[in-house]
Amino acid sequence: MDKPFKCIGLIGVPRKLEAIETHQVLYDWLVKQKIRVLVEDRLAEFITFPVSEYASLDTIGKQADLAIVVGGDGNMLRSARYLSHYNIKIIGVNRGNLGFLTDILHEQVIEQLSPVIAGDYDDDPRFLLEVSIYDNGALINSGFAVNEIVVTPNTVAHMIDYDVYINERNAFSQRADGLIIATPTGSTAYSLSAGGPILAPHLDALIITPMFPHSLSVRPLVINSGEPIHLKFPTTALDLNIACDSQIILPVKPSQDVIIRRSAYQFNLIHTKDYDYFNNLSSKLGWSQKMF
Repeated sequence: MDKPFKCIGLIGVPRKLEAIETHQVLYDWLVKQKIRVLVEDRLAEFITFPVSEYASLDTIGKQADLAIVVGGDGNMLRSARYLSHYNIKIIGVNRGNLGFLTDILHEQVIEQLSPVIAGDYDDDPRFLLEVSIYDNGALINSGFAVNEIVVTPNTVAHMIDYDVYINERNAFSQRADGLIIATPTGSTAYSLSAGGPILAPHLDALIITPMFPHSLSVRPLVINSGEPIHLKFPTTALDLNIACDSQIILPVKPSQDVIIRRSAYQFNLIHTKDYDYFNNLSSKLGWSQKMF
């Protein structure tokens, strides 16, 4: 029987050097399985064991069938933005903190990944957001996000005024510290900290969450993911920043227009067969702890 994954990418720059132990365990195990392994080139400065092939994320996306991301959700977000442009599956091994997207335990990495490598897994595709910045109708910048797009002033402790159009219809105007547009994947991230709801990952929806609004009546809003969000800042004097997953920062002038929409790209996340989203959610957020 043919292996479902003939070429696997090993990805994830560690915050802690001991995480490299997991890379080595995985690399040695995959090579023994007669699988071609492409190791992300950014790992070269950290790895001390022999590696046959280093490759960029783009090369891994083009040539590999599966990417194993070792690290925390930050590594997964970075990898997912790149690899969403390719037909490659992604699974995460947690060497970070919460690990909502990297759910394989590093202590059981071989045990949990063995059936996956054999083709026994569940697909869990997630969509991305795309933000476009226009100046007098001309596109001048754009970016992608897995979790959220965040609009803030580039000066700390200042508020901004923004008008929100949904499907080009004026929805509301607010004064706040900023605005978060989140996917269901990002509903457990920054938006949750700002009081936004948690969305099940397969909902076709976006969350619009104001950050510290200047009104007690303002609440987060959930809309269909197919409805583009158009932001204008006609009375704002400060320059702005657009953050994609807190990893890519795009500058914005208040005279410019920002449009956020569901991207045509998705990243092909997979899980072990025994993965349970709601059990994972309960565990990560401490819901399963007894009150008494």
